[in-house]
Amino acid sequence: MFASLVSVRRFEHRLHALRRGRVAGNGSCIPLRRSPGFTLVELLVVIAIIAVLIGLLLPAVQSAREAARRSSCSTNLKQVGLGLQSYHSARGRLPPGGFTDAPAIGGSGGGWGSAWTVFLIPYIEMQDLFDRFIFTGGSGWGGGASNNCREASNVPMKLYLCPSTSAGTIAPSPHSGSNISRNHYVGIAGAVAGLIPGHTETRFFTNSGAAGCCSGGIAGGNGVLYPGGFVNFREISDGLSSTMAVGEQNDWLFTQNGSRVSWGTGLLHGWMIGWHSQGAPNGGNAGDARHFQMTTIRYRINQKMGWPDAPGNCGATGVCENVGSNVPLNSAHPGGVHTLMCDGSVRFVNDAVALDVIARLATRDDGQPTGAQ
Repeated sequence: MFASLVSVRRFEHRLHALRRGRVAGNGSCIPLRRSPGFTLVELLVVIAIIAVLIGLLLPAVQSAREAARRSSCSTNLKQVGLGLQSYHSARGRLPPGGFTDAPAIGGSGGGWGSAWTVFLIPYIEMQDLFDRFIFTGGSGWGGGASNNCREASNVPMKLYLCPSTSAGTIAPSPHSGSNISRNHYVGIAGAVAGLIPGHTETRFFTNSGAAGCCSGGIAGGNGVLYPGGFVNFREISDGLSSTMAVGEQNDWLFTQNGSRVSWGTGLLHGWMIGWHSQGAPNGGNAGDARHFQMTTIRYRINQKMGWPDAPGNCGATGVCENVGSNVPLNSAHPGGVHTLMCDGSVRFVNDAVALDVIARLATRDDGQPTGAQ
């Protein structure tokens, strides 16, 4: 009994020694060496190094993400180009940039009709949606549009949306319906007169002079997707590879007081509304020269600064909320915009390119070399 108590005591003593340190082979206790922890200064240094590494890596990550978004944007335009080529093969011409509801398009009743973005959807694998549309009595903004917007509600038009922009994908003011997609790509209606040296241009509409709404600016008819008419490839005498068909219009503009505004011909009312007349621009006064899903070149690419304060001034500048026919081509990509050429190729046009060169690229038959690479 006594011997057992002694053994227990020895065990407790050794256990206590182990808790305090290390027991040597001869039974003596050797204190453990404790590794010192990080000091506060060392922790701060490590945190600072990590922050510097993140700061160095973040631009590279952001650049890689933008490269992927930019590639996706270019792919969208290539698909649009394939759709236009298929349309031309099937019908012998390109779609109108925008048209009132009239027999030439398949409807009747006049009013604000649909745009090229609608006429194209059977050729970009959306025949079922097109078959449900009505082209009677205002398919872009009227009785037909009430039906068409309901059919298009909550239908994501991914092919018409560039992922690089933060300007939004849902139209704030569609005619009827909900979650109607915006359109980030506009047809090139042409260029205003006077931009191309030595070239006389008469195919345009002027406006009523109203400032904030409902005059548009200057509507061109010398491009390939213009209001009130259509062309075939033979009429593009400057060459398919030298003439723009579609370009980007999807980033923020900035007014004179610094307000950031999303003004574009496919942004306010969505991707379907087009034009209100059968007549193509012919040098007269249209009163309301707004054309949706199209732009007529008047300003350089990515000219985003210094526009009249909201709601803008369409009568004087052609740039306003509802809706400017001369809103410049613009994008969130650094340095320029993607453009779809009539031959189906996609070209990134630098925003430093001179305005007269952009005008020649926008005009189908000016007969002058563009000089653009």
